[in-house]
Amino acid sequence: MIIDAHAHVWPDKIAELALSANRLPELNARGDGTVSGLEADMAASGVSVSCCLGIANEARHVDSVNRFVAGLTSDTRFGFGTVHVDLSVEENMASLRRHGVRAVKIHPLFQGFALDDPRLWSIFEAFGDEIAVITHVGEGGSPEANRLSSPKMIADIARQFPALRLMACHFGGYKILDDAEEMLNGADVVLETSWPPSLSTLRPERVRDLIRRHGAERIVFGSDWPMTSPADEIKAIDSLGLSDDETKLVLGGTLARVLGIDSPWS
Repeated sequence: MIIDAHAHVWPDKIAELALSANRLPELNARGDGTVSGLEADMAASGVSVSCCLGIANEARHVDSVNRFVAGLTSDTRFGFGTVHVDLSVEENMASLRRHGVRAVKIHPLFQGFALDDPRLWSIFEAFGDEIAVITHVGEGGSPEANRLSSPKMIADIARQFPALRLMACHFGGYKILDDAEEMLNGADVVLETSWPPSLSTLRPERVRDLIRRHGAERIVFGSDWPMTSPADEIKAIDSLGLSDDETKLVLGGTLARVLGIDSPWS
C-alpha cells in the first residue's frame, strides 16, 4: 500500500495561478495541481493514498485552506492543513480542530517565517502528539528565504518536542544533503524522500546508505507532486537495492504508522 507523503493540490479555479506563483526556479511541473490531476497520477503510479498539503502564505488564508483540505480527506486522500505565526496559538488550534485536521505542512520559503521562530515553537508545543507536522527544509528560494530552515533547526525541534510527530522533507535538507546527514544523524525525526526534479538525480548508493543509517522505519516516501511524477519517484525507490521489507516501510509502512492509517505494511 503506497502512501505519498508529499502532494500539493489547489482548488481547480486557482490551481494554475497557485502553481505558477509557487514554482521553484529551474523546476517544471509534471502535473497540473488539481485534485483530478492528482487522482489520475495516483492511478497511473499505484499510489493508494496521497497526503494533500495545504499552505497558507498569509495568516488570513489559514481557515479557508484548512476548510479546503478537510473537504479533500477521503480513503485515498489525507489532508494536511496549515498554520501561521501571525495568528495566535489559540486561533491556529481552533481552525485545525474546527475542520478536523490532524496534520499540517510548514513551508518557510513561502510562508516567510523561520523554523526556529519562537511563535512557531509555541504552536508546536500546543500540538503535542495530536497534530503531525511535515515541513520543507533546505534551499529552493532566495538566499534570505533559504536561511529560514536548516537541518540544525530540525534537530533542535526534535530535541525540544520529543512527542511531536515531525517529518522533514527532502531528507532534511534540500540541496544541502551533506549538512542534513551530519546534523540529523541519530535525530528522532522522520525523513521524507522527495528531491525535485527527481530522486534519481542523487546517487542510489548514497540514498540507500542514508536510509539504512537512519532506519527505514524513520523514512517516508514523498513525490512532491506536481513537481515530479510519482511513478518515476517510486521507480527510483525500487531501484535503490533495499530489501523488500525496507522498501515497504519507505513506500508506505512508516507513514501509515505515523499517521495512524491502516496498512498491511505498517
